[in-house]
Amino acid sequence: MTAGLRTTPVRAMLILGTRPEAIKLAPVVRAMTASPRFEPLVVTTGQHREMLHQMLDLFEVCDRIELDVMRERQQLSALTARLVAELGEVIRREQPDLVVVQGDTTTALTGALAACYEHVPVAHVEAGLRTGRPDNPFPEEINRRLVPRVARWHFAPTARAAENLLAEGVPEQTVFTTGNTVIDNLLWVRSRGAGRSRFGTDLRRVLLTLHRRENQGDTMRAMGCAVRRLADRGDVEILLPLHKSPAVREALLPELSGHPNIRVVEPLDYLDFTATLAACDLVLTDSGGIQEESPSLGKPTLVLRTTTERPEAVQVGAAKLVGTDPDAIVAAAADLLDDHAAYTRMANAGNPFGDGHAADRIVAQLAADCGRTPMDARSHRERVLS
Repeated sequence: MTAGLRTTPVRAMLILGTRPEAIKLAPVVRAMTASPRFEPLVVTTGQHREMLHQMLDLFEVCDRIELDVMRERQQLSALTARLVAELGEVIRREQPDLVVVQGDTTTALTGALAACYEHVPVAHVEAGLRTGRPDNPFPEEINRRLVPRVARWHFAPTARAAENLLAEGVPEQTVFTTGNTVIDNLLWVRSRGAGRSRFGTDLRRVLLTLHRRENQGDTMRAMGCAVRRLADRGDVEILLPLHKSPAVREALLPELSGHPNIRVVEPLDYLDFTATLAACDLVLTDSGGIQEESPSLGKPTLVLRTTTERPEAVQVGAAKLVGTDPDAIVAAAADLLDDHAAYTRMANAGNPFGDGHAADRIVAQLAADCGRTPMDARSHRERVLS
């Protein structure tokens, strides 16, 4: 072995808590598992506990530590404090060489903070997304701005995301444009032909997802009313996998229950969700990840938000930011359902979010940076804290 090269595997702790984090970190876990240069360990915080276990098994993510931090209607401050404390304890016990977090969740923020407090370098997957408004979405925009302050590696999904980081003063040599790992996982799942569409008719198929904190309450109730108006057309089947959040259910169920053209189902596992997405004609969503997945499958997407941290889909014409006004939602959906040319343009716009090899690029960069000597991890930590 050449002098100065590391001879032991890099112990990488990947921290996740939500369904989107599992989807987007699973390709990184698989790539690390396949490499003799890494020893991955997954820690789950349980932010989306009911959605997480089956999904991780499905994605072949088996070796993991599970925390239990969620409480009924828990305040963000209480959740944040509990996560930092419990993740810090796990990091001290397991002694990883690096910690990987993803995106903009409370799990990502607290995982990065706990690692920094324990002097462990942090890799941030899906770094650099911005809406430009600290309060929208809340608290995600705050989280995604804070994580780069302590991260050592910034894996940006697009060139625009990388530019956002550079504009904020993140050192250029720590920013890497990789594509988005959500495309890796989508293509991995679809190549297996698994999952079952949950649509049940031959009508035009509209997939609806709503959950964002800033949309909850009166805004979401009004959006539910708009969806009901759309269903009144009579030529569409609207399918809503209903989020577990009590606030979401309280807002939407009174508006959507009982309509013959609206199907409200429990949250779908990822296989069935991707099959349902592949079978739909139109997507209405306030989700972030679906804005990345739907262009890969040629599904026009209406984003039911006032801002998006993924403007690339809007810029290429694969998605449209329509806001939360009920009239605007109904009008935008009707335009696509009734105008074949407009629909075809969006369906064929293409995907700006990657080619399915983002995880390979991430793991290769970490291997290059961590594989030289055992002392490299220490030098990374010193740079983070300096």
